[in-house]
Amino acid sequence: MNVKPNISMINALIRITLGLTILSWTTSKLVKQPWRDSYLFVALCGAMKVAEGIVRFCPLTALFEKYQCMITEHDHAMDSRDSMEGLNDHKGEEILPYNPT
Repeated sequence: MNVKPNISMINALIRITLGLTILSWTTSKLVKQPWRDSYLFVALCGAMKVAEGIVRFCPLTALFEKYQCMITEHDHAMDSRDSMEGLNDHKGEEILPYNPT
């Protein structure tokens, strides 16, 4: 897997700032109520945002971009299939080729 930066520098700085804010908030909440597991989950999400900002790679953005490429390739393939040798009428009805037998 080739990991290339797919978010901008401003986006990375925003992710780092918000991630550290969330991480510090949940850490302070965990000090008061250490039995709450929901704070631990939110702390992991904040740490993930900090890591995304440092590396400048977001897996969800990469997945979305890959999905968009697949959709455009599929649309292009369907367009080229529709225009093959006039087998489809301009009204969208399928025309069968003439078979003399």
